[in-house]
Amino acid sequence: MLGALNAVTHEVITVCNDTYINAEAVTELLFRLRKRFLETKIPISIVLDNAAYQRCQRVEYLADLMGIELVFMPPYSPNLNLIERLWKFVKNKCVYAREYENFTDFSETIQQCIERAYVDHESELTSLLTWNFQSFNSIKKAA
Repeated sequence: MLGALNAVTHEVITVCNDTYINAEAVTELLFRLRKRFLETKIPISIVLDNAAYQRCQRVEYLADLMGIELVFMPPYSPNLNLIERLWKFVKNKCVYAREYENFTDFSETIQQCIERAYVDHESELTSLLTWNFQSFNSIKKAA
């Protein structure tokens, strides 16, 4: 599953497939984002890690055509990407120590967890998906 999290509203848009996440899945996500925000003048910026399928020419070209800014995180810094925090939360709630009969049950459970996250776990997610990030400067000052 690939997803985009709106850092302000916490709306999540996902793409799910039963194979691997690749450039095709990323481009599908770009199309869904553009469609979702077609009527608005709100700029779209997506924070991505440095996976090759996200940095490929096809994805970068399509994002440019759609007016979507791709922001690549420094290597080994998933804690700076809010969607990674949400994935960790979802894995804890739906994946770990659970067995599913088939892929459909598995993917539907994850999608329902995401859709109901703010209904069932609002205070936990409000704390988890904060914009406050610890920096090395704040660690240095605290020492």
